[in-house]
Amino acid sequence: MSRSSLEFLRHILDELEYLSAEAQILDLRQLQTDARAKRAVVRSLEIIGEAAKQLSEDLRARHPEVPWRALTAMRDKMIHHYFGVDYEIVWDVLATKVPGLRAQVRQVLEDEGRLEGG
Repeated sequence: MSRSSLEFLRHILDELEYLSAEAQILDLRQLQTDARAKRAVVRSLEIIGEAAKQLSEDLRARHPEVPWRALTAMRDKMIHHYFGVDYEIVWDVLATKVPGLRAQVRQVLEDEGRLEGG
């Protein structure tokens, strides 16, 4: 795997770590009313989706357990429909999807690092 793929995976993990921390201090109401939180959380999700788009099809095929397509689709929806972001869905992603996704991406990094001899 190319070095850039590892970097994109690390970017995804960094953003997932950030979102996990935010989910510990925010609730749905705060997310809906705090402009800074909205922008930060949406931006993190956009970064995750964009980084996922940069990963090779081969890497994504080796790790079908990660919902790569859902990550990129969420990014596209937020970028193209930024006036229509449903923060209840965003909150659900933070509360229910991010923890498992974090574990999956960590595992991918570990597995791919072994393939690279790292």
